[in-house]
Amino acid sequence: MKKFFTFHYSLLPFLLLIVSCKPSPVGEIEGTERMWDVDYNFVLSGDSLVLQEDRPMHLQIVPDEADSFVVYKNDHLVVAQIEVIPEDSIDSVWVKVARDQLTQGWVHESALMEAVVPDDPISQGIHLFSDSHVIAAVALFMVALVAWLVRRGLKRRFHIVHIDDIASPYPMLLCLCFAAATVLYTSIQIFVPQVWAEFYFNPTLNPFGQPTLLCLFLALAWVIVILTIASLDDIRRSLTATEAVLYTLSLLAFLAVIYIFFSITTQYLLGYFLWMAYAAIAVWQYWRRHRPRYRCAHCGAPLHDRSSCPKCGL
Repeated sequence: MKKFFTFHYSLLPFLLLIVSCKPSPVGEIEGTERMWDVDYNFVLSGDSLVLQEDRPMHLQIVPDEADSFVVYKNDHLVVAQIEVIPEDSIDSVWVKVARDQLTQGWVHESALMEAVVPDDPISQGIHLFSDSHVIAAVALFMVALVAWLVRRGLKRRFHIVHIDDIASPYPMLLCLCFAAATVLYTSIQIFVPQVWAEFYFNPTLNPFGQPTLLCLFLALAWVIVILTIASLDDIRRSLTATEAVLYTLSLLAFLAVIYIFFSITTQYLLGYFLWMAYAAIAVWQYWRRHRPRYRCAHCGAPLHDRSSCPKCGL
């Protein structure tokens, strides 16, 4: 048990190495078409954005006397017009956005993309969890959680996935699927970033009709949801309230470590081999040590051996 938690602490330096997972803020990625167009809806995620009232002209990019105004965080903006000004050395693409009928103005595409997020809950979730400050806060929370579990574990033994697991395959399968989804997610970021950019600007929960890698990722996401529900149900049935809380917290911490570990190793192409090794070890560990071989004749609870039932005591 102590070696296991020492392994958790050894991953601490990697917590700050996670980079943003948000696609490139520019509308065009590596020559592909822009992922959004006129009538697309954004939400301002930055503190503010300055819009120019006058339409940019080819011979006069930004007039000195141009009037401007400011829109603020959480304002909803719709793309009204896109104009290309080749003479502009900063950004040749200008975008006209409107907050309402009376509030409309122009801004460089690059400045717009840095300050907005698509008006969709999935895109906003991706944007939120790609923020370095949020990642740092989550990392610190997981470190505090692991430290608390270490202290708790030294005082009183509790169940933990893979180490002293419950008699259910669902937490183990949840970890394997979560690791596979992390490897696949990182692979999409590395090899086909335009696919993730398309998903970011036009998100969907339907895995059918999507590119192969994205289809597999969305299918895994649904499997993870199902396994999470099944795991929580088996945790509730197998453990007391206190033990269930501790096991669930340890499972969350382990999933965080899995994400950190495989997202980093996959960037160096090691994640694929490490996932196969991890899957083989996890399945072998469950089959040899945690698979229930008996059931209690009184309450039907799964048992590892023929000793007294931990649930009913008979």
